[in-house]
Amino acid sequence: SLFKVSGAGRSYESRKIQRVEMGRGDARVLIWTQMHGNESTGTKAVFDLFKWLSDHGSAKSMRDEILEKCTIVVLPVLNPDGAQRYTSLNAQGIDLNRDVIDKNAPETALLLRELNQTAPHYCFNLHDQRSIFSVGSPPKVATMSFLAPSEDQARTVTDSRIRTMRVIAAMIEPLKSKIPGQIGRYTDEFYPIATGDNFQRMGYSTILVESGHYPGDYKRKVSRKMTFLSLVAGLHQIALGKEVGHRPYFDIPNNEKLYLDAIVKDVSVGGEKGDLGIFLKEELDGEKLIFKPTLDKFEDLSGFAADRILEGGELEFSTVEEVENWIQIEFN
Repeated sequence: SLFKVSGAGRSYESRKIQRVEMGRGDARVLIWTQMHGNESTGTKAVFDLFKWLSDHGSAKSMRDEILEKCTIVVLPVLNPDGAQRYTSLNAQGIDLNRDVIDKNAPETALLLRELNQTAPHYCFNLHDQRSIFSVGSPPKVATMSFLAPSEDQARTVTDSRIRTMRVIAAMIEPLKSKIPGQIGRYTDEFYPIATGDNFQRMGYSTILVESGHYPGDYKRKVSRKMTFLSLVAGLHQIALGKEVGHRPYFDIPNNEKLYLDAIVKDVSVGGEKGDLGIFLKEELDGEKLIFKPTLDKFEDLSGFAADRILEGGELEFSTVEEVENWIQIEFN
C-alpha cells in the first residue's frame, strides 16, 4: 500500500518505463535513473530507498517525516533500450541528457510529461561517473559528486540554485566520515541543451548526483551505499523544510581528472621514457560485464593517483601496439 506502481510510457523500442509514487506530502520530488543506460548505480540505490521506506525498524521517525511531508515520484531506468545494450545512448543513438530542447526521443517526451504533471519542487537526476575523476591535492578518487546546475553562462546563483545547494549541503553530511576527501563538485559550466540546466532554468531545483568509483570496488557497492545515504539525507532535508545555509556547497572541492585505474612508472616506449596510464573500460560481452584494460596516457603521471601504481623497472617496448598487447595480458 506504500507504493503506487504504474506504467509511465514506453521507450523507442517499446520497453516499459515504470512510475513509482510514494508519500502524501506537499513537497513534490521527481527522481529518475539510468537516463544513460549503462549507469545503473542510481537505480540500485533507489531500490535500496524503496526497501528502507517500507521497513518499519530503526529510523522510523525519519521515514515517517519523509512520507508525511513529501510526495516522491521515481522513474527507474528511463532508458531501458540503452540499459539492454549497456550504452549511454537510447536506441535512436540519442543522449537523453542532451535532448530536452530538440525532444527527439520518446523517453524525453515522457520525462517532460511527468515533469509537467508532477510539478516537482525538487528533481534528482542520477548518473554514474568514471574512475578518472578525482578530488583534492594529492588527488583521491571522487566516489560521489554533486552539482547544482547553472542556468546561464554567468553561472548566476539564482533562487532555484540556492534551494538545490541547500539540499546538496545536507546530502554530503552523512558521507563526510565514510568517504573523507572523496566528495566532489561536478563542473557547473552551463550546457544550454542539458536536462538539469534547463530544468533549473524552468524553476525546478535539480540535483545532479554522480555515483563514482571507490578503490578496488568495480561493482560500485560503496558508491551505491553512498548514493542511498545521500538520497535519504536530501529527502529528509526537503521534508524538514529548514532554511539552512547554502554556502557549504561551495566548500565542496571541484572535480578534476587526475585518477587512473593503474599506473606503470618509468617505462620506455620507442626510446622515450614515461608512465603508462591504464583505464579499465566497461564493456558488455554477451550478458557479462567486463573491464577491458586500455592505454589512456603515456606521459609523466607524477601528479596522478591510481588504484594500483607499479614500477616499470626495465620494461621497454618498441611500439604502442606492443604496449597495448602487454596491457591486455597483465591486467586482464
